[in-house]
Amino acid sequence: MTSEEAAPVRDDPDVVVVGGGVAGLFCAYHLRRGGASVTVLERGALGGPQSCSYGNTGFVGTHGAAPLAEPGLRSLRALGMLNPDAPFYVAPRADRELLRWLWHFGRACAPEAAAAGFRALVGMKKRSLELLLELCASESIAATFASPGIVLTYKTAQGFADAGRTVPRAVASGIPLRVLGPGELGELEPETRFDIHGALYNPEGAYLRVPAFVLEFGRMLREMGVDIREHTDLTGFEMKAGKVERLHTNRGDLRPRDIVLAAGAWSAECARMTGVDLTLQPIKGYSVTVDMPPSGPSRPVLLSEGRVAMVPLGDRLRIGGRLELTGMSDAVSERRVRGMLRTVRAYLPALERTRTHETWCGLRPSTPDGLPLIGRAGPRNLLIAAGYGHIGMGLAPAGGELVRRILAGEPPDTDPNPLRPDRFGAPRR
Repeated sequence: MTSEEAAPVRDDPDVVVVGGGVAGLFCAYHLRRGGASVTVLERGALGGPQSCSYGNTGFVGTHGAAPLAEPGLRSLRALGMLNPDAPFYVAPRADRELLRWLWHFGRACAPEAAAAGFRALVGMKKRSLELLLELCASESIAATFASPGIVLTYKTAQGFADAGRTVPRAVASGIPLRVLGPGELGELEPETRFDIHGALYNPEGAYLRVPAFVLEFGRMLREMGVDIREHTDLTGFEMKAGKVERLHTNRGDLRPRDIVLAAGAWSAECARMTGVDLTLQPIKGYSVTVDMPPSGPSRPVLLSEGRVAMVPLGDRLRIGGRLELTGMSDAVSERRVRGMLRTVRAYLPALERTRTHETWCGLRPSTPDGLPLIGRAGPRNLLIAAGYGHIGMGLAPAGGELVRRILAGEPPDTDPNPLRPDRFGAPRR
């Protein structure tokens, strides 16, 4: 079967991908191109509000390769993470899995571990950008991708000095990051006025317009023959002789050869149905989409110390950010949203207030070391592709390619060893 032939709808496909977010869709894309018949199960509407592929800032490109776990964050008090107004907030609660995650997070903050994580993420992000440029050359999807570069702004002298020291490492890794000289920020963003100490610029900064990208990508996959089943909940696995024999869903059973679990924040819950424990925590993030102000930016801007980003979406501006470990709750915290908007006003005090179209939050499946979980686990025919965290849009293309190569038994382009799902060991009972 060639990648151009349409696969018939069937209950015994070669591969079932559980999850129709950007991670699952790129797994389906690469698997289908390799000739497999693929069925994707999505618990809601494709690109719907329940998915992190709906309301995030869509950043891709080579920016953002530093893991969330970084030197200096080994203590929860390092950034005041127990403070509900902190950019990264951890809600105290008696939860064994959370405590285990935080313990591994502390270990991942060691300088050697953080450096290794950075190298792995840089490689995945560079490969993902190559794949996106190839995919988005297609006229039908080109309008959902933009690569105008990204500006990284720093409010404080200390933050700017610390960022400047990372530039040589970034350049040595192939990331064209540079410090903006006097007047250069004004040339890049002549309509926007910043109250900051300094800025960096990465010309390889790019973004996907979501959810438009997800919807168009889904249409493309269907044309390729991928069977995408929306509003389909996974309800259980039937095991036999060390493998998954059958998947149970609210819309019938499937009998695939292989299963790829890419269910985002629900991946840990799904994996437990097979007896597999994944070291994942949902990290909540927020976005507010408003009318584009007259002095709004023309390209993505990161307000670095505040962990807030802005991305232009035509006549609208999306403001995204904040990180919080508060479990599986999808409730919007007005306090957190107000804090995010205060950060914007601190960096851009002249930015006009405009009409708000939507306030949204989503749960990003995150590992302690910031690297995704990609590889086999538990049953012989189960493969995990989860834990992409807050940079999932920029990792998913390479992650899907790695999934296809593992299932095909081919040598991978991406080193799979740092991504092993069992690298955190078995949880203590």
